[in-house]
Amino acid sequence: MNLPPPAYKAIAMLKRSKLDIKSPNRRKPTSFTHCLYHLPPCLVPPVCIPFLIRTFKDIISPCGPSLDPQPGQRARQWPEGEMKTPQMIRDSPVPLLLLLTGVCINGYKPVIIVHGLFDGPKEFQTMFRYINKVHPGTEVKVIDLYDNLSSLKPMWMQVQGFSKAFNDIMQKAPDGVHLLCFSQGGLICRALLSMAPDHKVHSFISLSSPQAGQYGNTDYLKRVFPDFVKKTVFRICYNRVGQKVSICDYWNDPHHRSRYLQSNSFLALLNGDRPHGKIKAWRENFLRIKKLVLIGGPDDGVITPWQSSHFGFYDSNETIVEMRNQEFYRNDTFGLKTLNARGDVSMCLHSGVKHVQWHSNYTVFRSCIEKWLT
Repeated sequence: MNLPPPAYKAIAMLKRSKLDIKSPNRRKPTSFTHCLYHLPPCLVPPVCIPFLIRTFKDIISPCGPSLDPQPGQRARQWPEGEMKTPQMIRDSPVPLLLLLTGVCINGYKPVIIVHGLFDGPKEFQTMFRYINKVHPGTEVKVIDLYDNLSSLKPMWMQVQGFSKAFNDIMQKAPDGVHLLCFSQGGLICRALLSMAPDHKVHSFISLSSPQAGQYGNTDYLKRVFPDFVKKTVFRICYNRVGQKVSICDYWNDPHHRSRYLQSNSFLALLNGDRPHGKIKAWRENFLRIKKLVLIGGPDDGVITPWQSSHFGFYDSNETIVEMRNQEFYRNDTFGLKTLNARGDVSMCLHSGVKHVQWHSNYTVFRSCIEKWLT
C-alpha cells in the first residue's frame, strides 16, 4: 500500500507506542490509538467503533458530511472563508484513519501504461512518480511486453500479447481503469479498445501517437530502414514482408493511397479506411470510453506530420487535413465523430517538446494528463 509521508509518520508513532494489545493481560482498549496498534489495514473490531466515531466527531470527512452532533451540542462549523484544502487533508491524520479503517475510501482508478517504439517500462519511471505525487497510492501498471527491438514485431501480434495483460488488470479493477499510451502504443491501445466488448476504460490518453498514420524522414525511420527515405518506403511496407514490421503497419503514404488501402493490414482496418466485417462491433467497443485525450505538438520531431497525434494528416499534396475533414471522421467509421459530438474528445497541444520528452515533461503532465486520471 502506498501512503503519503504523513501516514508513514503516524504509523511510526503507533509502533513506538508502549501499549501492547497483544499481551495476555491486555485490557479493553482505552483509546482509538490503542485500537489501531498492531491491527491490519481495514480491520477494526466492534469494540473500537466508539473510539472511531469520537475521533471523527470534530473533523470534516473529505468523503461526505460530518457526523451529527450530540444532543445539546452545536455542529462544528469552519469560519467563513476557511476550508479543508487538499493539502490540509493530506497533511492530517485523516487519510491514515480512513485507510486503516476502510471507511469512505474513494481511491484513484488504476493507470495502465503502454510504451512505444524502442521503449520499455524504464522510460516511464518519471511518469510513475508524477502520477503518485499528485494522486498518492494510484496503482500504475506499465505493461512489460514487446520492449525495445521487440516493438518492431507486427502490430496485431503485439495487440494480442498486450490484450491478455490488459484484461488481467481490468478484471481486478471493478470501477474501471485509465489507459495512457505513448507513440506506437497509442495505436496498440486503440486496437485493444476496439476489440474488447466489455472493457472499463474511462480515460484513453493518446500521448504523441500517430493515430492517423506516419509519413516522414525521421531518425526512427533510418533505424528501421537505413537505405530508404519516405518516398520509397512504400515499396517495402506495402507487401507481405513489410507488414511484418510494426512501423509499416501504420505507414500512410499519401502519394500511394491505393497501395495503402490494398496492402495495409492494420491502420486501414483500425481507421475503417477499408471496410471489414467487424467495423460496427469495433466502433461500439471504442465508444465505451468516457474520454479521449489527444496530446501532441509541432516540435515532436518523430510523429510526422505531428498533427497525426490529433488525427490530422496529409493529403496528396502534403497539405494538412485536420481531423474534422478526414474521411474516417466524416463517415464516423470508428466513432470519433460521435465521441467529439458527446464532448468527450480533448486536444492538448504543447510546443517545445521533443518526442522522447513527452512522458517526462511535468508541464505536459499537469496540463494535459493529471485531471483525466481521477
